[in-house]
Amino acid sequence: MKFGVIRFPGSCDEADALQACRRFGDAELLWHSDRDLRGVDAVVVPGGFSYGDYLRAGAIARFSPVMDAVADFARAGGPVLGICNGFQVLCEAHLLPGALLPNTGLRFLFRQVEVVVENDRTPFTRARTRGEALSIPVKHTTGRYYAPHEELDRMEAAGQVVLRYAPGQNPNGSLRDIAGVTNEAGNVMGLMPHPEHAVDPLRGPTGGAAIFESMAAAQPVAA
Repeated sequence: MKFGVIRFPGSCDEADALQACRRFGDAELLWHSDRDLRGVDAVVVPGGFSYGDYLRAGAIARFSPVMDAVADFARAGGPVLGICNGFQVLCEAHLLPGALLPNTGLRFLFRQVEVVVENDRTPFTRARTRGEALSIPVKHTTGRYYAPHEELDRMEAAGQVVLRYAPGQNPNGSLRDIAGVTNEAGNVMGLMPHPEHAVDPLRGPTGGAAIFESMAAAQPVAA
């Protein structure tokens, strides 16, 4: 498995994401102006503050040349993971449903939370079982997941709600305690917690390893 981790101006977690990916396969950085994904088998859109979060979080990064290639890759069935700001970018690019709004407390928050696997049949969760809790940190100001209730009902029925904050762990007011979702095809996922910061046992809980381990087991997409 070869991961490609995108670096935007303003990204701050791409190095950690790169190191996390390298625990489970090969990985390299992709620059925001690249139009070629260099034959990677999976794409990670990392956290940070792409383009300074001007206008709206993820709104400018969505127009980067690399995102055209990511959209084509996703349409071909390639696995794409968006973490925090990357989740925001994927929503802005309409590769994922819904939107991320400011936290109900209107403050930046940074804490360890538990998320529960709601769907273990995706390329991002197949290494764990439904109902399993993962301890992963969050750090964001704009992380409150929102979609109209009719859309949420449809997503729930389709298994697109993949991760949910454990009871009492919702840090931002996300509707239905949603922490991570996929597109209808199931090959694009966004989550607000930072799995790349939870893979090394020397640094704490390793709940995030489940995400990268699952992706590493995915079958490469034919070119």
